[in-house]
Amino acid sequence: MTETVRETVTTRDDSPATSVKAGATGTQTVQRLVYFLFGILEILLAFRLIFKLAGASYGGAFVGFIYSVTRIFILPFGGIFRQATAPGAETAAILEPATLVAIIVYAVLAWGIVALVKILSGEQQTD
Repeated sequence: MTETVRETVTTRDDSPATSVKAGATGTQTVQRLVYFLFGILEILLAFRLIFKLAGASYGGAFVGFIYSVTRIFILPFGGIFRQATAPGAETAAILEPATLVAIIVYAVLAWGIVALVKILSGEQQTD
């Protein structure tokens, strides 16, 4: 996936030396950026799923941050399935199927965007 650039450098004693530099193409940079951004989203959604299952309180700063940041990404999938609640002694664990669906959909979406970038750039499909 890296583009190899060969340079020939002539030294003072007129003997050629070849150096090889490897760098990412623009297409590869875009692909890596897409995977990076969607990877962050997937991690945040996984935290949300774990916190909901554990019955984490909205009162905690980190938990509140995760819930508020991921809320917008869960909204499109909210009404697909009902939430399952298991009351505990102190907290209620919630299985939020919308989060599971969102994790799957956003992973497929990232893969689709990267495939589209490859097609538009004319890059050969190797994977």
